[in-house]
Amino acid sequence: MKTYQGKSILKGTAIGRILYYSKEEQMVQRKSIDDPEAEWKRFEDAKEQASEQLNALYEKALKEVGEQGAAIFEVHGMMLEDDDFNDSIKNMIKNQKVNAEYAVATTGDNFSMMFAQMEDEYFKARSADIKDIAERVVGILQGRHAAGDLGDEPVILAAKDLAPSETVQMDKSKLLGFVTELGSANSHTAILARTMNIPALIGIPVDAELDGKMAIIDGVKGELIVEPDEETLAHYQSRKQEEQKQRELLQQLKGKEDITLDGKKIRLYANIGSVGDVARVLANDAGGIGLFRSEFLYLEKDTFPTEEEQFQAYRTVAETMAGKKVIIRTLDIGADKQADYFNLAHEDNPAMGYRAIRICLDQPEIFKTQLRALLRASAYGSIGIMFPMIISVKEVQQAKQYVADIKAELDENGIPYGDVELGVMIETPAAVIISEQLAKEVDFFSIGTNDLTQYTLAIDRQNAKLDNIYDSHHPAVLEMIRMTVENGHKGGCWVGICGELGADTTLTEDFLKMGVDELSVTPGSVLPIREIIRNTSVK
Repeated sequence: MKTYQGKSILKGTAIGRILYYSKEEQMVQRKSIDDPEAEWKRFEDAKEQASEQLNALYEKALKEVGEQGAAIFEVHGMMLEDDDFNDSIKNMIKNQKVNAEYAVATTGDNFSMMFAQMEDEYFKARSADIKDIAERVVGILQGRHAAGDLGDEPVILAAKDLAPSETVQMDKSKLLGFVTELGSANSHTAILARTMNIPALIGIPVDAELDGKMAIIDGVKGELIVEPDEETLAHYQSRKQEEQKQRELLQQLKGKEDITLDGKKIRLYANIGSVGDVARVLANDAGGIGLFRSEFLYLEKDTFPTEEEQFQAYRTVAETMAGKKVIIRTLDIGADKQADYFNLAHEDNPAMGYRAIRICLDQPEIFKTQLRALLRASAYGSIGIMFPMIISVKEVQQAKQYVADIKAELDENGIPYGDVELGVMIETPAAVIISEQLAKEVDFFSIGTNDLTQYTLAIDRQNAKLDNIYDSHHPAVLEMIRMTVENGHKGGCWVGICGELGADTTLTEDFLKMGVDELSVTPGSVLPIREIIRNTSVK
């Protein structure tokens, strides 16, 4: 038995076998082979496995984002069977007598380059698809686990680091918990762990030797216990049973109103990162969705999601929530959320750079595509739209003008849309200071405490070395929240909190007494927060 000390992301217990995931690109070496027939068989077996993975991804995407969103995996499956692609690989294996990995990687590079040089935009876009297919097959040949491929049994995932785009692709039902060596407690990957309500640790030394070993995550102590003895295993199995009993007790709060002792109704919503998270929202009886992080639709793909793909995702969420409020944040790409096809230049300080609303206003075609999809989807439920990273009234007015222009286009074409509330994220000190003016422009505020803390304290929340002084309870942060609530109400809008601090039960009563109208938290935090709301008096 060996114990590793790290830092906990979510208090809780996970017990299971470790799956070591390496995302590092493996160098593909050219090797001479003696038996081309056997090597071709290796390729065919790997291709069959890749095809099964793509079929599974298609079915998963079909449920979560609809037929349009799932189509990319169908395209990948067809390209995997392309005669020219396969003939090239076969030719290299049989005539040059090289290993399958090298033949696939080389063919993938050649075809990808060929497509990238074509003038037709559709075929240009297929360049990235071919590269993705080749990398999938090479990964299988090398015995590497692909992102999202967690095997048949639930596992504890161990990795050097995980990007949000990798985490979002994984089958949440197969994740017992995860541990990483790198990363910060305030990263978006950590936020996803809390959204999924699974125990997670950072700062744990991780290597391939952990793969397959039985382990325990102790989210209270921040420990990973590898190959526990029988006594330790029995202790943690008992603890898991106690945690389950606590969850069952909280279930008794389902169907109860989110109302304080003295009668103030609170909007208790949930945060999600994908269509698949809606099931957790419903299971935990949230009153709506206070933050749909739409950027994860972009992080899941190799190319810009089309208007139709986005429309289907937003419509699915709106319809599933059956009239309950769904607030969707417009694209918040940049900083630690990177998608290669955006071709964002390297920045020394990306958290304060070219991101979120700045990209949207600078590249309006991207923004207008999303807004059009959002407005079309609003005909199928109660949708709110909020703009992130706001620092000026002018930005809000520009965004509102795009919304008005698209409404006019929809009217002209007879396309219906709903009555959409517009709001802004309050996550910069500048937005707090001018919040009374901003309130006159919008229907609501949503305070993003993660970035607000980062910018108020001048602390990069991705820097693990600063975790010990990243203090979301800092008096300056709490004063920023109080000021926003006061100014928002003066200007005529309601005010919510959608950052991680909203789920901090030590502050729930304080927020209610400040006059916060809405708390949007991880789905698993809804019922614990409801319990506090129902036992608090705000006067």
